[in-house]
Amino acid sequence: MTQSSVRGEGPAVEDTMSLTPADGKRPADGGGGRRKGGRRRALRWSAIVLAVVILGTAGAGYLYYQHLNDNINKDPLNLGDEKDRAAASKANAAGQTPLNILLIGSDARDSAENQKLGGAKDTFGTPARADVQMLLHVSADRSNMSVVSMPRDTLVDIPKCTDPDTRKTYAAETNVITNDSLGRGGPGCTVATWEKLTDIHIDHFMMVDFSGVVSMADAIGGVPVCVDANIYSHTSSGKGSGLKLKKGTTSVKGKQALQWLRTRYGFEDDTDIARTKAQHQYMNSMVRQLRENATLSNPTKLRSLAETATKAITVDNDLGTVAKLYDLSKELKKVPTKRITMTTMPWEYSGSSGRVVPKPTDAEQVFRLVREDIALDGKDKKKTTTAVKASTDPAAADDRIAVQVENGTRTSTTGAVRGRATAVAQLLVGKGFKEAVADSSVVLSEATTVVRYPSADLEGDAQRVAKALGIPTGAVKKSTSVSGVTLVVGADWSTGTKYKAPAADDTTPTSADALNGSDTTACMHVDPNYVW
Repeated sequence: MTQSSVRGEGPAVEDTMSLTPADGKRPADGGGGRRKGGRRRALRWSAIVLAVVILGTAGAGYLYYQHLNDNINKDPLNLGDEKDRAAASKANAAGQTPLNILLIGSDARDSAENQKLGGAKDTFGTPARADVQMLLHVSADRSNMSVVSMPRDTLVDIPKCTDPDTRKTYAAETNVITNDSLGRGGPGCTVATWEKLTDIHIDHFMMVDFSGVVSMADAIGGVPVCVDANIYSHTSSGKGSGLKLKKGTTSVKGKQALQWLRTRYGFEDDTDIARTKAQHQYMNSMVRQLRENATLSNPTKLRSLAETATKAITVDNDLGTVAKLYDLSKELKKVPTKRITMTTMPWEYSGSSGRVVPKPTDAEQVFRLVREDIALDGKDKKKTTTAVKASTDPAAADDRIAVQVENGTRTSTTGAVRGRATAVAQLLVGKGFKEAVADSSVVLSEATTVVRYPSADLEGDAQRVAKALGIPTGAVKKSTSVSGVTLVVGADWSTGTKYKAPAADDTTPTSADALNGSDTTACMHVDPNYVW
């Protein structure tokens, strides 16, 4: 299987995956002539991939193939402007490409079942919210997986999004809660929001609603979770998920599994951050259960799961068949459990609002590690860097090199430093680059300073500008997004006249609260006010 087939760029999986049993005899329509062993295998393969659609740890088969395909809901991947998309991930030396998948848990109350599970009758039929958002990054060599959760109370900038059905355009908004993005045309707007914040190219999304979570937990017979005291998530005013568990480890399923994933009142400090930690514990435990128990062979349970899960899931158009999910699940299955790392986007409170924002430096560090395909568990083999060769194209004289300077000092939590582009442009003029000018109309967000050039005939000029300012040659990049040599002053050079390249640091910040997939000791702390 090629990675292009997962992304929908190569031959369709339906054309390459054999649908014929091992004996070479194609069964009659309806399956009446199938051997029992083949029937069980098909049921098992079809259902397991749907049971673990969030983490894809098994495979798919042929029973109900077209029927299940018709069940799957599909939406466009990104509803923002194409020009604003993050650049696609680069392949490694072996030609392998990372995968970035946005996992979304919807609080939609658009069906009787979801209404029953989600409560809040006054919100029936209102736009769904993205209450759970997790970016799943699979390394290019499939040796590790990193998951970054964003608390639903995070304040972000949501870009302009266009509803694919009504063609309604939602104007861009700043400093709004992230889970509102889903109601602005669908999951493609949530994807666009993540790309705007992180500059990470997202290849696929998967969205599951309340009923889907319940059916998956039922199918695998429960997921073990742990609390350090008896907990009852309920207040006199009616708040709380209703979760009621005894101290220790309990295998939760059905509605109880959903309660665990939605519990806020009762875990730690009763915030969305604690809920995110509980979700990580659940997902890690679910993966271990599925990998340790590969004998989910009850045809009735699996048939029910296949039906319910395909109806509950929404994916991007390129991932909208059971066969494509099968391809993806095989890629994800390659990652050993001990190399799965769950993290929460580093955050800090925004004033007294109770909302949070990405934590400066730490959040950018996590996003950079994902962009550069560096494992968050810190267990990557030491990567050797290849020195960038000097351009064979000679640079023009300094006073003839046209340079446009742009301000990229804005971060996800702070505004740009005023006048920075002008200050650095003047610095270049003082060094003899008389054609250096500042473009004050452009304000960007660039973690590290970079010099971009559009074509090979300007590479020498770009490297000369970098050398004059002490910027490493590795920060000189070819880019079709610029029309000439362009210096973007990053957040790492927000003050001063001398550039100092940041020291290489590929460690995951402790504020990301990393949890390893093989950790069986995780146990949620219970707020004493919710102990019974």
